[in-house]
Amino acid sequence: MAQEVFSVEQVAAKLGLHVRTVRNYVRDGRLKAVRIGKQYRIAADDLEAFTGLPVAEPRSDRPVAELSSVAEVSGVDRATADRIATVVVASVNGPRDGGERPLRVETIYDKERATMKIIVLGDLAAGADLLRFVASFTEGLT
Repeated sequence: MAQEVFSVEQVAAKLGLHVRTVRNYVRDGRLKAVRIGKQYRIAADDLEAFTGLPVAEPRSDRPVAELSSVAEVSGVDRATADRIATVVVASVNGPRDGGERPLRVETIYDKERATMKIIVLGDLAAGADLLRFVASFTEGLT
């Protein structure tokens, strides 16, 4: 039977901690993890040993829908793209409602095309809110 493993981001979300805090626990040896490439993976058993609580099994009795989206912002210079990225990442890392799963956001700037791509993965409702926020923020840049 395969052992369930979690990323640092998943453990941080489960424990309500910042990702940096979980990474520090791993680096200090307080939380056992395996490094695969540039990322850590934490086994469910090790997370249980760390917290003293059982790791909740994922509920398979109901479907889960998640967002996977790429938004493109064209006609932006590097400074504007950096400003958008800062605002987007800050909004994702800010406080969330208790029920929604955290979003994962990546941004990429293409200097030659003067375009920025924002990749959003995660909760449907939170992702839709973020995309509406990006739309309203970029409209205000004109």
